[in-house]
Amino acid sequence: MDNQVITSKENLIVILNLLEDLNIRYWVDGGWGVDILTGKQNRDHRDIDIDFDSEFETVLLGVLEDKGYKITTDWSPSRIELYHPELGYLDIHPLIINEDGSAKQADPYGGWYHFEAKWFSSSVFEGRVIPCISAEAQKLFHSGYELRSVDHIDIKNLEGLPAE
Repeated sequence: MDNQVITSKENLIVILNLLEDLNIRYWVDGGWGVDILTGKQNRDHRDIDIDFDSEFETVLLGVLEDKGYKITTDWSPSRIELYHPELGYLDIHPLIINEDGSAKQADPYGGWYHFEAKWFSSSVFEGRVIPCISAEAQKLFHSGYELRSVDHIDIKNLEGLPAE
């Protein structure tokens, strides 16, 4: 059986509804996060990247597994990738959120990625306000590695946004 390698806008909405029903603080990151910032889908996406409050990691994983997701990559505490045969890939990134609104995420090598409070934003997509990572942070996150063709599309779309 071939794994579904495209996550649709409808798949995204299912995940957003699930997170909101659980009352978990989250932000869409990655390619879907860029599309949310632009207000429209600009390309196909292999997965949905979700940054979320790590206090809810056990609850979230339990609900996802009950829904039929299976863990395919476990780089805890940095990230966990899951797959669902109808909903595709989901890449979850637990964040430790500080009182001042900043956060940190474990990196795979024992260090930390630091998120400034101002990087947590929201944008209107499909008629609803969706929490997402800011354009400033997205641009930073699209550096320091060899870019793929989808990354170039994302950067072009980020550069087309009005200044923050």
